[in-house]
Amino acid sequence: MKGAITPYLTFYGEGNEAAEFYTNLLGLERIRMQKYADANLPHPTEAADYLLHCHLKKGDFQIMLADSVDKPAENHKLGVTLLIDCESEEEAKRLYDGLREEGKVLMELQDMFWGAKYGKVKDKYGFTWDLNFEEKS
Repeated sequence: MKGAITPYLTFYGEGNEAAEFYTNLLGLERIRMQKYADANLPHPTEAADYLLHCHLKKGDFQIMLADSVDKPAENHKLGVTLLIDCESEEEAKRLYDGLREEGKVLMELQDMFWGAKYGKVKDKYGFTWDLNFEEKS
């Protein structure tokens, strides 16, 4: 294997909005973005502006996104949590506040027994994010 695992998030018509949200909140750069209409790929007419592929990155941190043209399965976003190791307590707080807006707090951002500031949030798209900041000793 090479590199790290890159999360690939699937949306159902919200991909463009989500890409904008994550780009702004996480300070990511759009490496590549393509809509269904830009590709020689059969798709429903209503999906022309859906994201076929989007790659967002900042340093070693990256995520990819796409819209599916199929209807989502029940509980389609359970079982995976995205962890961000933050560079500062301020960054952890900023991301926590941004992700919980229109989302749901699963665990308040707080001091934890392993010496970190940690919180868990489900964002407005249904994805769960763990935010962790550990000061280097």
